[in-house]
Order: sequence, then C-alpha cells, then structure tokens
Amino acid sequence: MDATTPRWIERAARIASLTTLPSGLWRIALGVGVPVGFSGELADLYRPGWTLTSYVIVLSLVAEGLAMLTMGLVRPWGEVVPSWIPFLGGRRIPPLAAVVPASLGSLAVTAITLIGAVTWTAPGAMGDPDAPHGVAAAVMAACYAPLLLWGPLLAIVTVAYYLRRTHRPEPTEATA
Repeated sequence: MDATTPRWIERAARIASLTTLPSGLWRIALGVGVPVGFSGELADLYRPGWTLTSYVIVLSLVAEGLAMLTMGLVRPWGEVVPSWIPFLGGRRIPPLAAVVPASLGSLAVTAITLIGAVTWTAPGAMGDPDAPHGVAAAVMAACYAPLLLWGPLLAIVTVAYYLRRTHRPEPTEATA
C-alpha cells in the first residue's frame, strides 16, 4: 500500500478484486459438470464439453484478472511500470492512463451487473422453467451478487487514485 492511500481504500480495492471469484468458481463448477440446477433444454445447452469448459475457465480467469487490476490503483506498480518489463520498466504511469480505463471499466461493469440483476428473473434467464430453482438458484444468486459491488468499488478506488496522483499540496507559509 502506498503510504498516502487510506486503509479503507486499500480494503475497497481488495474487496473489488475478489468480487468475481464466487461467480467464477460457480461457472467453473458448471463447466466441469457439477450439477448446478439446470434441467431440460438448458441442461443440454450447459452440458460440459471442450467448448463450454474452456469458455467458462477463460471467462473466469479474464474477469478475475481484470478485477485484480484494481489493486494497481493502490500499489506502486500502478504508478511506476515494474522494472522487469522490457523498455518501459521504471517509467512513471501517467494518472489518466490508469484512470480512463478504470473509469470506463467501472461504468461498464456497473451497467452490466445492474442490467443482469434487473433481468435476473426475466423469461429466458432465471425465469426459465429449466433454470435453477430452490437451493440451486439461491447458491447461484449468492455467487453472482458480489459482482454488483465491483463497479462501485472500482469507481471509489479510481477516484482516490486520481486524487492521490494529481493532488498538489497547498503551499504553507513556511514554503511560500
């Protein structure tokens, strides 16, 4: 943690980086054949195979990787390119190079997860008769619910990063 990063911002970044983990584990369970509650045509659609298993593993890893980038907003590697990276190592990262993608990501993730939450019980989604019901539906909802925190937490951490990186202390009488 940067010495100027408040502890609660550090915690928000950690939580944001872990919000994709439950849904990723749920998807991987689906992809490897753990019965997660789908029946009928949906069970056939989500039958484990090379394509589905590869897709859910890659999707889960990409989502977790993107979520973990939130930690760069509270760590030194989000301000200076690590020295082991060829040609760029040791260079300062311009604040907007992190703030713009993080802001766009925050907006996108917030919109996607809110739309998902609003349409959760719509026909063709969890309202489909072949979708999980009962305990299976509750487990699935519990695994996907943390995603609702990702966008807002990323936004908070991004604003804190921007303020920390661009704030210039006011001159005091001693330095004026």
